[in-house]
Amino acid sequence: MIYRKAGIRFICVQIEQVHLKSLELLEFKNVEATKLDFSSKINCFTGLNGSGKTNLMDAIYYLSFCKSFLNPTDAHSVRHGEKHCMIQGLYDLNKKTERISISIRKGQKKIVRRNKKDYEKLVDHIGLLPLVLVSPTDVNLISEGSAERRKYLDGILSQFDSKFLAHLVQYGRSLTQRNALLKYFAAERHFDRDSIEVWDKALLEHGLPIHEKRSELCAQILPYFQEYYKRISGEREEVGLEYKSGLDETSFEDLLENHLDRDLALRYTSQGIHRDDLQFSIGGHPIRRFGSQGQQKSYLLALKLAQFAYLKEGRKRDPILLLDDLFDKLDSGRIKNLLELLNGTEFGQVFISDTDHARLKGLLDGIEAEVQYFSVEDGKVEKI
Repeated sequence: MIYRKAGIRFICVQIEQVHLKSLELLEFKNVEATKLDFSSKINCFTGLNGSGKTNLMDAIYYLSFCKSFLNPTDAHSVRHGEKHCMIQGLYDLNKKTERISISIRKGQKKIVRRNKKDYEKLVDHIGLLPLVLVSPTDVNLISEGSAERRKYLDGILSQFDSKFLAHLVQYGRSLTQRNALLKYFAAERHFDRDSIEVWDKALLEHGLPIHEKRSELCAQILPYFQEYYKRISGEREEVGLEYKSGLDETSFEDLLENHLDRDLALRYTSQGIHRDDLQFSIGGHPIRRFGSQGQQKSYLLALKLAQFAYLKEGRKRDPILLLDDLFDKLDSGRIKNLLELLNGTEFGQVFISDTDHARLKGLLDGIEAEVQYFSVEDGKVEKI
């Protein structure tokens, strides 16, 4: 069965609920020790900048992805002066209890456990607890280069498609080998076509499925994205999202062949799906140049909510939604429209952080959903 709500098509299927019931931290960043019990709907962390609100968000993110969204090195998550930290979450996953724990000890391998059993490969955990994060760093999707946008697409697909992730890993390895061979040819002033063709075939084998999945993803999230932008902005502007690839004009095989001489001169592979990009537009123009800060924030919010809808439909599981420093650069009208969205049935458990408790409570007092508030100060968390 299919029904339509506010212009978006929803397929009526059984959606599994994901609810983080409690979070326990020990020596994690600026948090010495805490245990928090959460609402199944909306939870709010309030406190001054630097108090530790985002660290709590990062701990929840860790439990879904086995890594921080803030620091590339796990050791940086250990509280200053300590050698070990622990993150533990108790989840209700479709009415079944799941206990996820992460242990990080400086100089040792990170340990991730599900119901007290160690994961042999962390990739086996990705997708169990789908999650979408909205944070101030999202602006990098607009301001930074194409690598940031490819990483975004690949991160979405990797959450529930292990074959895609395997192709991504193998493509990266093949690209590294081809680039090393190009450098070798230049250094030795020697060229062997048979050797380069080995890695060309590997790039084709793994690159074509990646291109196909990225293209499908963009096509599938576009209607969600445009509808959510209308609902957040009050239908003020038209926005676009387009996946651009060298494969749009020619085959991957011809692309590599036609640029081989250039690659030999440059000593690296100049064409391929590792050069693809997402084009963000507003009113038919690049949003990076023509969008205000409020429009850019609304654009990124709509994109992340579209990601949420895509994951929900693909995984048949309600992702957790993290909204870090949510209201920065949004006017009151857009905030009101967003909160109306969160008050509906489209979203499950939500976590919000903000610097102003009174403002946040005033905005949320009018909604029907259950809301819990937590005050954060110097790493200490108290339920209000």
